[in-house]
Amino acid sequence: MAFRVYLRRAGKSVFRRIAVLLVFVVVLSGCDRGAPLFAVKAVAAGVPSLAPFFDESAGLGHDAGLRSRPAPGGLQQGDTPGLYGGTGEQRICDVARLREFLTDPRNHRKAQAWATALDITTAEIPEYLGRLTPVLLRTDTLVKNHDYKKGKSVPFDALLQAGIAVLVDPQGLPAVKCSCGNPLRPFEGDTGRISVRFEDGNHKWKGYDRDSVVAVQPAPRTLDRLALVDVDDPDRGINRPVGTTGDDDSTFDTRERRAVPDLAGTTFGRASRLLADAGLAVAFDGGGLPPDGARVTASDPPAGKELRFGEYVTLSVADGTSGGATTPPDPSPATSQPTDDPSSDTSTPSPSPSTSKPSSSASTPSSSAPTSEPPTSDPPTSDPPTSEPPATDPPTSEPPTSRPPSSAPPPSSPAPTSTAPPTSEPPPETSAPPEVTGSPPPSDPVPSSAPASGEPPGSAPVPSEPGAVEPTASATT
Repeated sequence: MAFRVYLRRAGKSVFRRIAVLLVFVVVLSGCDRGAPLFAVKAVAAGVPSLAPFFDESAGLGHDAGLRSRPAPGGLQQGDTPGLYGGTGEQRICDVARLREFLTDPRNHRKAQAWATALDITTAEIPEYLGRLTPVLLRTDTLVKNHDYKKGKSVPFDALLQAGIAVLVDPQGLPAVKCSCGNPLRPFEGDTGRISVRFEDGNHKWKGYDRDSVVAVQPAPRTLDRLALVDVDDPDRGINRPVGTTGDDDSTFDTRERRAVPDLAGTTFGRASRLLADAGLAVAFDGGGLPPDGARVTASDPPAGKELRFGEYVTLSVADGTSGGATTPPDPSPATSQPTDDPSSDTSTPSPSPSTSKPSSSASTPSSSAPTSEPPTSDPPTSDPPTSEPPATDPPTSEPPTSRPPSSAPPPSSPAPTSTAPPTSEPPPETSAPPEVTGSPPPSDPVPSSAPASGEPPGSAPVPSEPGAVEPTASATT
C-alpha cells in the first residue's frame, strides 16, 4: 500500500511539473508573437513632414497617387526590375534646387546634419547628388528616415507609401525623400516584425498590406541605368541612366514576354543577376534573401516560362550555403557583393581553383617524400604528425613545409626506406623527420609513387585544406 501511495504522489508531482512547463512555453510563445520589435512611423504620400530639412511648400518634389502593387514582402535588391516607377509628364524631384540649397553658406548647419546622416562630408554633397536618380516608389517601402530637429538629424524607422518620390543611389537604395529633402538610409530591422503607427495626419491608406511591405538592400553591382515602369502607363517601361533626371530616358514595351532562364545549379547571386538582366524580379520564400552562394534547386515558374517585365520568379535553394566544400564560390558571396558582379559571377563558380588545388595537393604529397615514405615501411606509423611528435618536433613543422620545395631543408639519409622512423631519427636532428627529400630523389621515385596511390586518404586532405580557402575571395554576385 505504501508503495502505491508513493507512486500516486510521484505521478501527481510529475504531472504538475509538466503542466507548469507547458504554461510557461505557451506564455513565452504568445509574448514573442504579440511584441513587435520595431516601431515604424507611417509616411503617407503628399503629407508634409513635421520636421523637414527643406520647406515642402517650395515644390522640391512631387509625390504621385499610387496604390502599392502586389509584391512578395521582405527584402528586395536595388536592381530589381520594376521596383521603381517614373513618369514623363513632370519632374518628380528638383535635384539642382536641392544642391543649391545645401551648398548655400546660409544653410551650412543643415547641410552638415544632412551630410552626417549619409556618412559624407559637406564638400562631397554636390558630387553625391550628381549620382542620384529620381524615381517613384511602387511598393510601400521601409527606410530609416531623418527629421531635422535642433540643428541635428534625428533618425527614425519609417514606412513610405507607394507613390512617394525619392532619389536613389547607384545601387538602387533610397537616399533622399524629394518633397522635404530628408536623407534616407536602409531599414535595418526585420520586415516581418514591425508595428506601423499611423499618426500626425498619416492615415492608413488604401491597399496597405503589412505582408507586402519591402525593404531595399543595395544591388550587388553599381548600376548604369534603372529599369522603371511608367506609373501613368504600366505598358510603357523607362530606361533611365543613373544620375539623370529624365532627359535621357528611353522607353520599352513592358508587355514583351521574357523567358525564365534555366537557373538550377547556379548560385543565388548569379540567378538574381540573370533574372535582372532578363527584366524579371526575384522572390524568395523565407525571412530574408539567402546567401549569394546558396545553390538554386528550382524556380517557379520553371525555366522557359514567359512572363511580363517585372514579374516575380520564386527561387528555391538548397539548405545551407550551396554545394559545401566542393564548390569554392559558396562561402564568399556575402562579402563580395559590392564588387564586380558580371565577371565575378562567371568566374566565381570557377571550378579550376577548387579542382586544381586538390589535384595539385594530391600530387605534392606523392612527390614530397616526407609524407609518402614513412607509410611505405610502416603504415601504422606512416602519419608523420602522430608518430614523430613524440620523438622530435620537426614532424609538426613538416606539413607546412611539405607544400613548397621546402622538403629540401629537412633532408635526411634514405634510411627511412630501410628502417622505421625510430631507427633513422636517433642520429642528428636533421634525420629526425623520417622524410627523405632532396638528395635521394633519383632513388626514391619508386617508393614515392607507391604511397601516392595508397596514401591519398591520409595525406591529400591535409595540404588541400589551405587551397580550398583561397576561392572565398571571389565575388559570387
